[in-house]
Amino acid sequence: MTPTFNIPFFNNLPFKKQHVLIVGVIIFLSVLAFLFDKQLANFFVYQHQLISQGEFWRVLTGHFFHTNGIHLVLNLSGLVLLWMLHGHFYSLKNYSLLFITSAIICSLGLYYFSPEIHQYVGLSGVLHGIFIFGAMMDIRHKDKTGYFLFVGVWLKVAHEQFYGASDQVSNLIDATVAIDAHLWGAVGGFLFSSAYLIYQSNLTHYK
Repeated sequence: MTPTFNIPFFNNLPFKKQHVLIVGVIIFLSVLAFLFDKQLANFFVYQHQLISQGEFWRVLTGHFFHTNGIHLVLNLSGLVLLWMLHGHFYSLKNYSLLFITSAIICSLGLYYFSPEIHQYVGLSGVLHGIFIFGAMMDIRHKDKTGYFLFVGVWLKVAHEQFYGASDQVSNLIDATVAIDAHLWGAVGGFLFSSAYLIYQSNLTHYK
């Protein structure tokens, strides 16, 4: 049963199960990973050397861990904001595949093209992929803001590649911002979204 509120803003949010369930699961797993970081991190965090030795699950599980509470709150806030903006496009299947694709391509991009990054944690790379998906879905549904969002996120990624990340953010999360993760997460989101939209177009065409 979809929750309803007397506040118009909340009534417009995508609270249906298909829109919110996977987002909730990601939040739950991230909070769990944070609370039990000492017990779990050594076995699940992205570590280049250990992936080289065959611990391939780390390319996915490492994204649920965070350097500190501020890092966790920033990432989960971004996840919720993207849900508020584009959650009506989510389904159990497309959002799961989007998350997994963005996470794995983000990690593989770091592994092959940024081997100097020995360890990486956080959802920020995946969030860029989710952002791309929402922007492309806006464009698909003829919402002009999608173009601004799509161009804007790539400009952000390009700016980081040329000028680096904000020192203030690095200080907040107590770690160097892995700007390459943002790049590869966005690439992952773009590849998934392109394939998804082609698939949706083919379904429509053959109906």
